Amino acid sequence: MQGGGFLLESQAPEQIFTPEDFTEEHRAIAKTTETFWNQEVVPHLEEIQHQQFDVLKEVLRKSAEIGLTAVFLPEKYGGMEMDLTSMAIVGQILARDGSYATCHGAQTGIGSLPVLLFGTEEQKQKYLPKLASAELIAAYALTEPHAGSDALAARTRADLSPDGSHYVLNGQKMWITNGAIADIYTVFAKVGGEKFTAFLVERAWPGVKPGAEEKKMGLKGSSTTAVYFDNVNVPVENVLGEIGRGHIIAFNILNLGRLKLRLFAHGGASEALAASIRYAKDRKAFGKSIAEFGMIQEKLAGMATRMYANESMAYRVVGEIEARLAGMSWDDADASQRVMKAAEEFAAECSFVKIFGSEMLDYVVDEAVQIHGGYGYHQDYAVERLYRDSRINRIFEGTNEINRLLATGMLLKRAQRGTLGLVAAVKKLQAEILSGGSGESDVAANAKKIGLFLLGVAYQRFADKIEDQQEVVGGITDVLMNAYAMESATLRARKHGRENSRDMAAVFCSDAMDEIEISSRTVLAECSEGDELRTNLAVLRRFAKRDAVNRIALRRQIAARLLETGQYLV
Repeated sequence: MQGGGFLLESQAPEQIFTPEDFTEEHRAIAKTTETFWNQEVVPHLEEIQHQQFDVLKEVLRKSAEIGLTAVFLPEKYGGMEMDLTSMAIVGQILARDGSYATCHGAQTGIGSLPVLLFGTEEQKQKYLPKLASAELIAAYALTEPHAGSDALAARTRADLSPDGSHYVLNGQKMWITNGAIADIYTVFAKVGGEKFTAFLVERAWPGVKPGAEEKKMGLKGSSTTAVYFDNVNVPVENVLGEIGRGHIIAFNILNLGRLKLRLFAHGGASEALAASIRYAKDRKAFGKSIAEFGMIQEKLAGMATRMYANESMAYRVVGEIEARLAGMSWDDADASQRVMKAAEEFAAECSFVKIFGSEMLDYVVDEAVQIHGGYGYHQDYAVERLYRDSRINRIFEGTNEINRLLATGMLLKRAQRGTLGLVAAVKKLQAEILSGGSGESDVAANAKKIGLFLLGVAYQRFADKIEDQQEVVGGITDVLMNAYAMESATLRARKHGRENSRDMAAVFCSDAMDEIEISSRTVLAECSEGDELRTNLAVLRRFAKRDAVNRIALRRQIAARLLETGQYLV
């Protein structure tokens, strides 16, 4: 399957990767991570929340002793050389606390991957073993006060010294995770004020200075600071990648970061759901447990259903990327290129799961607070912290607004280059519409057709100016994202045949199609009017037509299983 190919062809259930397909090695790393979480992280959560960074670093280094900071790194650099799935599993389990997960994730992801994928052999030998052992703690310095989402508008600059031995780095970065505790930063600056370039900068060098800790809404236990560079001499051998090609590093690292962030979201949501189940069973009102109330059961089921869809689509993308890496060895000369190309191939899907996962987590923690009532607003209960920690995820790794523009924009660009057959698919669908086709029995398949229909209508209306129509592009992304989530959840349920999976997939597809209809009507009303709009709305109704689903009954069944097991259940 190629990136965006889900719109062009259907996959059989056995073709997608799901958590039920984990190998024994995957289950072993999950068990190891669970043990580490319970024995080393949980006892120190309170200290971490109060920014006792010595404790945070000690816990991180203990995780390194059992390989959790180096799951994906090659053995020759001190890593475990496991697959992307293993890295995702570790991140998902450790995401039960946002502060620790942020520190650990920055170390293993945006901190280490730039060196692994773009470093010279000398840079890898020098830094990766120390990053694997957490002897060095890493940070990624991209964002600037006046740049934000427009990373290429950076003002930090690097000027080559007269003797050509080093670059003089000047500027400021902000919102840097691990900012105060990092020993090495991947810093993006413009050489000569023009060529956007990455550098490996050690904190010990004169002129490198982290700022004060930011006063954040959430993630209070993680370090987030500005970092200042005042005439820092960076040796030329610490240029990362090529001069003027820093954007290649930034965007490729963000593709993987978006995917990892969604699995982090599942970990946080699992913690919120489990806490909500416990509270609902214990809390008494009107003479019985609130877990017996239908509206509480509706909330629990809604939380689990969105989690199921998120987990299904995220691991589907992991599986697609893994398939592209089959047979790869880190000894291969093109190993780094293969990883980057595999992630880039599914960049649109990575944006889908970034948006969906972050908004899923916000929904889950919000419902968790509501289930707890007034106690959910109190710091003695974990859901208060989870609620605050969640909000940043819609801003991390590119805002959800930027990702909504990127996802559809990338698919359109690939179509224009002839590498994705969207044009042929839209023409085929238009012929089906003219012939009176009434859609398919599979709601996920119809959702994809609605997405293609919108792409055709919007492009016909705006042509090459379509990307300037942000609301239209964002609305199309919502449809395509939900279609991908629907198909992922449905395929997973069919593959494994578990009753709870089937129920959650059915509820999710019904809910998602409602959202698709709303987004589609908004897009069509902007792209057409009068009789043309009425015709387009009739086509939408044709493809959105489906049998009614008894969502109340299904949610009650899902909730009953959750309450019986006390946790997220597939």
